[in-house]
Amino acid sequence: MGIKIESSGLALSKKIKTRSATIGIVGLGYVGLPLALEIANKGFAVIGLDKDKEKITKLKSGDSYIADMSNAVIDKAVNEQKFEPTNDFSKLAQVDIIIICVPTPTTADGTPNISYIVDAANAIVQNVSSNTLVILESTTYPGTTEEVVQPILENGNFVIGQDLFLAYSPERIDPGNFNFSVSNTPKVVGGITPSCLEVSKLFYESVINTNVFAVTSPKVAEMEKLLENTFRQINIALVNELSRICHKMEIDVWEVIESASTKPYGFMPFTPGPGVGGHCIPVDPKYLLWAGQQHGIAATLIETADKINDSMPSFVVARLESYLNAQGKGISDAEIVVIGVSYKPNINDFRESPALRVIDELMDKQCGLKVIDPFIETFTVGNYLFSTVSLTKEIIQRADAVVILTNHTTIDYSLIDQHAALIFDTRNTHYLFENEKYYKL
Repeated sequence: MGIKIESSGLALSKKIKTRSATIGIVGLGYVGLPLALEIANKGFAVIGLDKDKEKITKLKSGDSYIADMSNAVIDKAVNEQKFEPTNDFSKLAQVDIIIICVPTPTTADGTPNISYIVDAANAIVQNVSSNTLVILESTTYPGTTEEVVQPILENGNFVIGQDLFLAYSPERIDPGNFNFSVSNTPKVVGGITPSCLEVSKLFYESVINTNVFAVTSPKVAEMEKLLENTFRQINIALVNELSRICHKMEIDVWEVIESASTKPYGFMPFTPGPGVGGHCIPVDPKYLLWAGQQHGIAATLIETADKINDSMPSFVVARLESYLNAQGKGISDAEIVVIGVSYKPNINDFRESPALRVIDELMDKQCGLKVIDPFIETFTVGNYLFSTVSLTKEIIQRADAVVILTNHTTIDYSLIDQHAALIFDTRNTHYLFENEKYYKL
């Protein structure tokens, strides 16, 4: 039995089916920009909105600020007038579907900061017309869509499910992943009303080339997203803790993981590292931890995993210091070369990167530091501005130790192997056997 859609929803559905709907994307970061370009590629007119004037200027010139998004793709969409980047939020009055893709960080004490969502919802209600679908994609705590966004929109005298439609669909963008993108990653969506769900599901089915899974409410979809990243956080914490045990027992943790991965069922490999970074794993579980606390549930497993991952930068520095001491070198007198600042390989995003914490602790040790990252030119740690340098034989030869924190594939690891006095590889980049010169986490 089909869902009865209000007449306004039927009109919007027709626009979706005929590709005559105009789509507005609020927030043109690592989520919003790829989504906007994929929607434009599927034949819709897209207006991209962001408060950052520098981003808008770059996009109008066809310049990308995301490592795995080419200039050519942006330039083509802009020149063909399929994608209009702007910071004029009054243009929201021209769109039929609005997707919110704004950041959702945490405050200093780890509680959710949804101020960007609130700002976006307020901008929408000031400009939106009837017969519009609003979808929140920003990761957030369960209840945000219904308890925060819905009341703001209803202040504009709209009736959700009749003349305005509201849904939640968690973003699933993985920067640097060339196997899965917007177009081939399944979508989950939950609507406020059945008609909200029906029209939002129809829209996503017109954009992506794989399944769209409907769930019973936005809360389910919001919780599903937190489960995805908390699952990763906890399993990374498990192997990080295992790496410490293996180190003390003189067991190669990487060989343990590789051998466990031969089991064809009941095991999924995760790998240790210097900590967790990026927009998801260090942040999203805190939203779930906070949500549990609001309902009297102490999520002790999540909290413990967070503490384990948060302690890894200090563990890396302590290990490095012990290896230098074994060679008769104090860390405060050492020249250290750090390979990699971004939180994962082959991208230019260093938000929450554990490399920043490692570098900060090395600065406290007063050692000499040079940083190499082909994807990043400058970054700050505290009040200090770093400029990265190019990888050369001379830089490696002058170093007392090389610490590999991000496993970029463009790094010439053979040059490092040939000329480094000591290598501490926290990412098992090229599977050398440990010896007096080469150490793995």
